[in-house]
Amino acid sequence: MSSSAQPTVIKSSIPIELLPTDLAQLFSHAHPAILLAVYSFRFSSLVSNPVPALLISLIPLALTQIAYAVICLPAIGTNAKLAKKPKSGAKKTELPNISPITIIYALLLSIFSVPVLTAIQILFGAPVTTHIPHTILSSSHIALLAVFPLVYVHGSDSKKWREIISIYSPIDEVFGAAVGTFFGAWLGAVPIPLDWDREWQKWPVTIVTGAYAGYTVGKFAGGYLLKGKRIELD
Repeated sequence: MSSSAQPTVIKSSIPIELLPTDLAQLFSHAHPAILLAVYSFRFSSLVSNPVPALLISLIPLALTQIAYAVICLPAIGTNAKLAKKPKSGAKKTELPNISPITIIYALLLSIFSVPVLTAIQILFGAPVTTHIPHTILSSSHIALLAVFPLVYVHGSDSKKWREIISIYSPIDEVFGAAVGTFFGAWLGAVPIPLDWDREWQKWPVTIVTGAYAGYTVGKFAGGYLLKGKRIELD
C-alpha cells in the first residue's frame, strides 16, 4: 500500500465563557461570597449537629447554584454561540430563555451522582458502618457545588465528560471550581485524625468546609489565573 493513513484530528474543547452581560459578571464575583456567607452562618449548627444542618443548608445551596447557572452560565449546547464576547460599544446579549427542563436535568444528574460520591468518600476513608447520613449529605453538598454546574453547561456529552474525569478539560471557572471542590474536600480530611480534641474535627465538618473553600479558590483560579490551560500530569 503506497498511501499512508492520515492521522485523525481530534477537535479540542474550549473553556466555558460566562454569559456576556453585566449581571453575569457581577453575580459571578458575588457568588462565592454568598456561598461562604451562608455556610459561615450555619457553621456553628454544623459543628453541633451536622445532619440537620447539612440537610437544611441544601436548600439555599441549591437555590444559589441555580441562580448562578441561569444568570452566569451558558446552558447545554449554547457555549459555542456565546464564546465570543461582544465588541466594545455593541449591545450586550440578553439572558437566554432557559427552560426549567435544563435545570431539572442538571439537578437530577447531580442527585444521581450522590451515591457515587458517597462510595468514593468511603473508599477514601469515610466511616463505613456509622455516620452514613453524614457522608450522604456531605456528598450532596459536593454534588451541588461541583457536579450541577458541569452538567448544566455540558449535559451528558460523553467526550467532554471523559475530558473532565481524566482532568484534561481546559480550565475555566466551572471546571476549576469542580477540581477545587474535590481537592478541598480531600484536604479537609487532614485535620480529622489529629489529636487536637476540637469539636469541629468530627466527621464530616472539615470535609464540607474544605469543599466550600476549594470551590471558591478553584473558581477564581479557573476564571482568571489558569483559564484556558490544561492540567498536565506527565
